[in-house]
Amino acid sequence: MRTSTTILSRQFTLSTPTIHLILYVLFFCSGCSALIYQVMWQRMLFTAFGVDLVSVTIVVSVFMFGLGIGGLVGGRLADRMPTRLLALYIFIELCIVVFGFFSPGLIDLLGSVLFSSNQVLTGMTSFIILAIPTLLMGATFPILVTHVNQTRKNIGESVGGLYFANTLGGAMGAYMAGFVLLYSTDMAGAIDCAAVLNLAVAFTAYIMFKEEL
Repeated sequence: MRTSTTILSRQFTLSTPTIHLILYVLFFCSGCSALIYQVMWQRMLFTAFGVDLVSVTIVVSVFMFGLGIGGLVGGRLADRMPTRLLALYIFIELCIVVFGFFSPGLIDLLGSVLFSSNQVLTGMTSFIILAIPTLLMGATFPILVTHVNQTRKNIGESVGGLYFANTLGGAMGAYMAGFVLLYSTDMAGAIDCAAVLNLAVAFTAYIMFKEEL
């Protein structure tokens, strides 16, 4: 399978291995941004709770919930829209971008409004708010797996390759969040960096695969 794309008025033909490599790199970047969000949201929630254990519990729980349920929903969408997978992936990435840019303000507002409330109410509200982007993140995995498997015809390799790229990206994101971004910018700035990375993923996917959309 080959596909064509036009960049700066020049047309290029992409082979199947090249297409897969591009998608692996994009999913690596998605994993990187996801872990930056996770670290920064946890630290921002710490200011709302004043207890680090509670904020860690909420963020880890909502990520596990969102990735799991999002994966289920993404699988259903992939089955119903098998010819629109890349367009769906780009749309989801853009939705994550929007939430990412607004999330610092939302978390600050949450802390202000619920400052005097009990931790149960604050925790439930935080969980619901952060469930939205994590559901979107979880949905991207089965969508890309389905797209890659349409040409690779090996579900094990499709899942394994994308999972490896995303996990490696997550490790890079955790390193960047803890050892680079927190020393070079504030938490809102770090979240903006993650959102810009998601935006770059969506833009690159559109430029490289717009002929298939």
